[in-house]
Amino acid sequence: MSDAPRNPLLIAGPAGQIELLIDHPAGPPKGVVVVSHPQPLLGGTPRHIVPLTLARQLCAAGWQVVRPSFRGVGQTQGAHDKGIGEAQDCIAVIRHFCQELPELPIALVGFSFGAYVFARVACALEGQLQAVALLGLPVGDVPGGRYYEPLPVPADCLLLHGEQDEMAPLANLLQWAGPGQRAVSVYAGANHFFKGCLGRAAEQVIAHLALKTGR
Repeated sequence: MSDAPRNPLLIAGPAGQIELLIDHPAGPPKGVVVVSHPQPLLGGTPRHIVPLTLARQLCAAGWQVVRPSFRGVGQTQGAHDKGIGEAQDCIAVIRHFCQELPELPIALVGFSFGAYVFARVACALEGQLQAVALLGLPVGDVPGGRYYEPLPVPADCLLLHGEQDEMAPLANLLQWAGPGQRAVSVYAGANHFFKGCLGRAAEQVIAHLALKTGR
């Protein structure tokens, strides 16, 4: 699978059209997994190395992968909305594929700002998603002066984080997760982008999706 320019799928969303990059597996898909990208205000797009690597490995494992562009990125209309409007757009994406492929399970794999967006989506659609995995989830105050509201997520959500995450400090996540005794898979020595262990992180995500969906 390459990530050469392609004709994206455009669907209607709350703020206008939403651009989707679709990666199809070689055989019948096990399900649909929506993969999100990092902070658009810092240059994040669906072609960033983390969502791209996740998409490649998920697709090779038999999943149809959907990478939406957040508001203001690519051909997606609307302006950056601090995760609120982006979550509404992603709900529209999920509903689209629930109608198009109703027989397939739907999973979410979020990264960085995209993990924060998908935490909102998981709250709104609790019980309607078969699996959720969040990598590098920002919680509370982060470097750069941004604040990410702590959000509840499903109890069986997979949380992965780099020990040396410089953009979404691990200490914030552990403080948030601790009261509920929520498990966090910490990658020793890894930064925000899971440098040196991104492939292993993707394998853990794939195993989690298999466990939750039976596929």
